[in-house]
Amino acid sequence: MNEEKKSNEIWEWIKALLIAFGLMAAIRIFLFVPIEVDGISMMPTLEDGDKMIVNKIGYTVGKPKRFDIIVFHAPDEKDYIKRIIGLPGDEIAYEDDILYVNGEPVKEPYLDLYKEEFDEYPLTEDFILEDKIESMVVPEDHVFVLGDNRRRSKDSRHIGAVSMDKIIGKTTIVFWPMKDFRFVD
Repeated sequence: MNEEKKSNEIWEWIKALLIAFGLMAAIRIFLFVPIEVDGISMMPTLEDGDKMIVNKIGYTVGKPKRFDIIVFHAPDEKDYIKRIIGLPGDEIAYEDDILYVNGEPVKEPYLDLYKEEFDEYPLTEDFILEDKIESMVVPEDHVFVLGDNRRRSKDSRHIGAVSMDKIIGKTTIVFWPMKDFRFVD
């Protein structure tokens, strides 16, 4: 009897572990995934080596918003972290370091620190969307993304507009290093 009880207990532990691993795998595959910031293209908002949580379900129930920080599959077989600047149908331009969306100036408070540092030169060079993606507006089912470190970012100015089906998800939580735990926007 004792041997049978021990065998049942072991089997229960195995089942519990299998269920736990299955749930963990499902959460990682379908809901949330960790990602590490690689490079300086999102400074000062994100630092090289920051570890973040990517919400993979956010855009299945909602739509991207301007200034969301997203992770997407880039053309060079890497995943990039960038900020959405333009949504489908938007006309985007920069002039004198000011973002214009559909002809209206839009504030980018997350760039204030860098703009103060680089007071002599613009952080973002002047351009109109047509010069970068050969379209006057962001195409349907695409977004236009930029890194916050505009001088050191490979983004839509170089790779073109990002198709919505390439977006992995939105990220707002830095969880590592622990001392830098924070929500970003």
